[in-house]
Amino acid sequence: MAKTPRFTAHRSTPDGADAAPGTPAEKHPVDRTLPPFRLVTAGLQHVAAMYAGVVAPPLVVGTAVGLSVTELTFLMGASLFTAGIATLLQTLGVWRIGARLPFVNGVTFAGVAPMLAIVDSRPGDDALPVIFGAVLVAGALGFLVAPYFSRLVRFFPPVVTGTVITLIGISLLPVAFGWAQGGDAAAADYGAPKNIATAAATLLLVLLLRRFTRGFVRQIAVLLGLLVGTVAAVPLGLTDFGALDAADPVGFPTPFHFGAPQFSAAAIVSMCVVMLVSMTESTADMLALGEIVERPADERTIAAGLRADTLGSFVSPFFNGFTCSAFAQNIGLVAMTGVRSRFVVAAGGGILVLLGLCPLAAALVATVPLPVLGGAGVVLFGSVAASGIQTLVRAGLDRDDNVLIVAVSLGVGIIPITADGFYHAFPESARIVLDSGISTGCVTAIALNLLFHHIGHRPAVPAPRTGG
Repeated sequence: MAKTPRFTAHRSTPDGADAAPGTPAEKHPVDRTLPPFRLVTAGLQHVAAMYAGVVAPPLVVGTAVGLSVTELTFLMGASLFTAGIATLLQTLGVWRIGARLPFVNGVTFAGVAPMLAIVDSRPGDDALPVIFGAVLVAGALGFLVAPYFSRLVRFFPPVVTGTVITLIGISLLPVAFGWAQGGDAAAADYGAPKNIATAAATLLLVLLLRRFTRGFVRQIAVLLGLLVGTVAAVPLGLTDFGALDAADPVGFPTPFHFGAPQFSAAAIVSMCVVMLVSMTESTADMLALGEIVERPADERTIAAGLRADTLGSFVSPFFNGFTCSAFAQNIGLVAMTGVRSRFVVAAGGGILVLLGLCPLAAALVATVPLPVLGGAGVVLFGSVAASGIQTLVRAGLDRDDNVLIVAVSLGVGIIPITADGFYHAFPESARIVLDSGISTGCVTAIALNLLFHHIGHRPAVPAPRTGG
C-alpha cells in the first residue's frame, strides 16, 4: 500500500501544540485542545469560513420549491444544525465513526442540481419529502459501503493526492471570485467596483494581519477580516440586515417539518450518485487534511470519516437537512493558521448546532456580505492549492510518467472550471460527476496511476529537461 509521506520540515504552530523532540508521550497536535476563549474564537472562524456554503444549497432549493421567507430561514437553520451534528461526529468520533481530524462537514453543493431536477418533476409540497427520502436511502447505502470504498486509498500515492489537492483549491477559487462580485450574477450590481473593492480590502486586511501580527491575533486574521469588512460594507449598502426581521430568537428544527419522507426510485438513484461523488471528494479532502496536519489518513481513518459523512447524511433528513460532505475551504483555514486541533473544529460544530437552534443568530451571521467572504476566500482556497503543490514537489516529477499523470489529470479537472457547459449535451445523471472537476480529476489521476504504475512494469524514465 502506498503511504503518504509526512512533512519533515518543522512547522510553526501558533497554538503551541508541537511536541518537543524526544517526547513520544506527548499528544499529537490534532488531539490537543486550546484554552476556552481561543477554542471558541478559532471555532467561530471555521463557521464564518463555511457558513455561505452551508446555507446556499437550502436557499437555492427552498426558493425553487417556493418557500416563504420564514420557511427558508427554517430550512437554512436546519442545514446549520445538521452540519453541526455531522462535524461533531467527524471530529470527536463514536466507535468507528469519525476521522477524528479537524474536518468540517456541511451540505454538499453536488446535490443541488439533482434536487432541482426532483423539484421540477414533483412540483408542490411533495418535492422536499421526496428529496429527504432519497437522501435517507443514499446515506444508509453509503454507510454500508464506506469500508469498501476506503480501500481505494492504496491508489492515492503523492502524485494522485497532490493533483487532487491542487484541484480542490483551484475548483474553489471561482466560488470566491463569484462571491467577490456579489454572488448573484443576475443582480444589477454584480461585479460592481464597490464589490470588488470590498473583497480586495478584506483580502489586504487579512494579509496585513498575517504579516504584522503574532500569536492569537494572527490565528484569527480571517475572522477579524470578516468582521471589519462587514462593518466597512455598511455605508456601501452591501450589508443586508433584512434576514433579522424574519428570524425568531429560538427555534428547534422540528423532525419532518415538511412532511414524512417519500421514496422515488429515480430520486434515490440520483442521490446515490451524489453520495458516491461526495465520498470521492471526502476521501480526497481527508488525504489533503492528513498531509497538512502531518497525520496521514490511512484506510481505517478514511473508512471512519466516510461513515461519519454518510451517517450525518442519513440523520440529516430527519431534521430537514440534505446530504452532508467535507468542506474543503476549511482545510485551507487549517493550512493557513497552523491550528491543527480537532477540538477547535468540534467547537465550530457546537456553534453550528447552536446557530441551528437560534435562527436569529444564524440570520446575524448571514449579514456578512458575499464580497467580504470572497476576499477571505482567495486566501483560504489558494492555501489549499498551495498545499497540493507542496505534495506534488515530493511526488517524483523527475519521471515522465508522473508528469503525464499530473498534466492530464489537471487538464481534465479544470475543464468544468474554464469551459462552463462543456458537458451540456450529456445526460443530467452523468453531469453530476462530469461537472465536478475534483471528481473527474481524481478519477483520471487514479486511472492513469493504475496504467503507469500498476499494470505491468516499466522502468522509470527521467522527464526531459526544458530550457538551458
